[in-house]
Amino acid sequence: MTTDTPLLSLRGINKSFGPVHVLRDVDLDVRAGRVTALVGDNGAGKSTLIKGVAGIYPFDSGQVMFEGAPVSIGGPKQANALGIEVVYQDLALCDNLDVVHNMFLGREMKSGVTLDETAMEKRAGETLKGLSVRTLKSLRQQVSSLSGGQRQTVAIARAVLWNSKLVILDEPTAALGVAQTEQVLALVRRLADNGLGVILISHNMNDVAAVADDIACLYLGRMAAQVEASTVDNRQVVELITTGRSGDLGLQPEVAAAGGVA
Repeated sequence: MTTDTPLLSLRGINKSFGPVHVLRDVDLDVRAGRVTALVGDNGAGKSTLIKGVAGIYPFDSGQVMFEGAPVSIGGPKQANALGIEVVYQDLALCDNLDVVHNMFLGREMKSGVTLDETAMEKRAGETLKGLSVRTLKSLRQQVSSLSGGQRQTVAIARAVLWNSKLVILDEPTAALGVAQTEQVLALVRRLADNGLGVILISHNMNDVAAVADDIACLYLGRMAAQVEASTVDNRQVVELITTGRSGDLGLQPEVAAAGGVA
């Protein structure tokens, strides 16, 4: 499911930390039902951009539109209320809790003064089933017993449990083997196929090629280009990441040559 109006639209985003201008006039569109890969070298501004969308950092200037309406995201709770969920690299899972309690961590369902275990287990099971997750033996397994791929699956399922509309995944396959990477990428694809907007941050061009519909390339704080994945090859993406330009794509030659500063 895609629409003409982007789910998330950023225009002219700027962010500085002291004298360091981390993001410069960044534009980005993320559409429902599509995976947008956000790529760039270390220090390109990916984390800062995502943390701004997640409400952790305020942007200095620029406009954020969500579902076609201007929004101001003043903190993580406001981002969550809009339907924005982030799965960070550390996953923020508790090893001593089971799958259900991790999925509801900090948002537990209650019946009176006690936890409503039955309702939470039912909803967790429905969410995992809706994502076609079959790698977990039991919802009552402790997270400490899970593989890296299973942990990533639980973290992603937790993100979509809350009627989320946009899921941001920060390097979801970074610590995984080949088979587990395939499972997680299949889950990423299902998120988009279920109608969610997905931002995938990745350094792995094979992962990007496998699941991305759109690719947004940051170069030293500027958006060098945002393109449909089918229109570029790996070489062009790597050139955009490393030089800000590939053929006719990317920043103006003088801006790219100046290291993104204009």
